[in-house]
Amino acid sequence: MRESTLLTEAEIQKNFVKLIKNRDADASALDKAENLLDELRLESPLRHRLETELDEIRKFATS
Repeated sequence: MRESTLLTEAEIQKNFVKLIKNRDADASALDKAENLLDELRLESPLRHRLETELDEIRKFATS
């Protein structure tokens, strides 16, 4: 059985940036970035900031 490892906010932010640093990130990378956000508390300021960034990237990708 594999143990679930909790990531720190710093690790989540680092992984998020790696996934989306290329503005041509594909849908899979954006989905992985969104999954990272699910590991943050709902009230986390980092979660709100990264959600906003992800929304902007998705809008940019569809325009």
